[in-house]
Amino acid sequence: MKMKKFAAMLLVGTLAASLLAGCGGSGSSAAPEASGDAAETETAEGGDLVWKIGEIGPISGGAAIYGLDVAHAAELAVEEINAAGGINGYMIEYKYEDDEHDAEKSVNAYNTLKDWGMQILLGTVTSTPCTAVAAKTAEDNMFQLTPSGSSLDCIANPNAFAVCFNDPQQGTKSAQYIAAHMPEAKIATIYDSSTPYSAGIETNFMTEAEAQGLNVVAETSFTVDSATDFSAQLQTAKDAGADFIFLPIYYTEASIILQQAADMGLDVTYFGCDGMDGILGVENFDTSLAEGLMLLTPFAADATDDLTVNFVTAFQEKYGTIPNQFGADAYDGMYAIKAAIEAADLAPDASVSDICEALKTSITGIQVEGLTGTISWAETGEPDKEPKAVKIENGAYVSIED
Repeated sequence: MKMKKFAAMLLVGTLAASLLAGCGGSGSSAAPEASGDAAETETAEGGDLVWKIGEIGPISGGAAIYGLDVAHAAELAVEEINAAGGINGYMIEYKYEDDEHDAEKSVNAYNTLKDWGMQILLGTVTSTPCTAVAAKTAEDNMFQLTPSGSSLDCIANPNAFAVCFNDPQQGTKSAQYIAAHMPEAKIATIYDSSTPYSAGIETNFMTEAEAQGLNVVAETSFTVDSATDFSAQLQTAKDAGADFIFLPIYYTEASIILQQAADMGLDVTYFGCDGMDGILGVENFDTSLAEGLMLLTPFAADATDDLTVNFVTAFQEKYGTIPNQFGADAYDGMYAIKAAIEAADLAPDASVSDICEALKTSITGIQVEGLTGTISWAETGEPDKEPKAVKIENGAYVSIED
């Protein structure tokens, strides 16, 4: 039987100055301590019962640009929620663990959080570690909401849900967006056949591109072992007359492609998915090479709605950086957990399994008005929301108006 739909409007407003001061708003974007102790929040006065929500992701290593924003944004949401009275009157304790984008370390982090008493997992950040941890949360029947793990394997079990688009969704929605806005483009694709993320997006992009009647003139691939020389793929695109290159890959490889394309005089439009977010932060990368690059994303930091403005302002004041879409997903994820708990009328004295069973049902009946859109969830764990497109102008992401 379908539950009545609950509306869960996110809280808006900049954090009070006293809250920022009390939480160390130094403007630093440095990595938190690996133990995660700095992210724990105080328990409610006079009460021992709290919601213990954990998070796992890379806050060191090559993927830290994703994990840091997730850790920071979730922490910001926790501070807001606790300042407003918590969830059903109970405060949140939030603790994160670094997995360095490594599956084995992610499982170890999960066990550490279990020993701490975690009841709900907001994680993990990246897909391969998330898939490994998802097997453990399924065994324990713990509710898991990944902010940014995009592989379908992340949500293969009934206890697991996602805030971000999954890989098939990204491929399909990218083709639909291009068909609606650039139907005459001569498209070449370059993807990483050795990663499920890139290959999954590519497969669904090609299927939808054919359905939409797009003109794909070249399709080439590489593997993680050959991700330093893209001259052959770029030459194929050039010889095919491509004026548009679809790159469903991570930003590190994309930065190399853009540099090598410039060196060979290839002048095209580039279009990426969520893995592209972070290209402006690549060390020693000439960001002028990314001018005009387009990115399909559920979040645009320059949006002018009150929720986005207040979030970006508070994030910048506290951490000294502009949040990316992964942070926005985590922020929405924490509020989604709040909404689902309230819809199920739960208290933190319930068992981990009972909490999971209740949230599996209640999350499919809520609707969250978030930074990344109006979000609802299917029983499969997939979110339903609309993507936005941004492009890089003068070294910054700018929303593309339809």
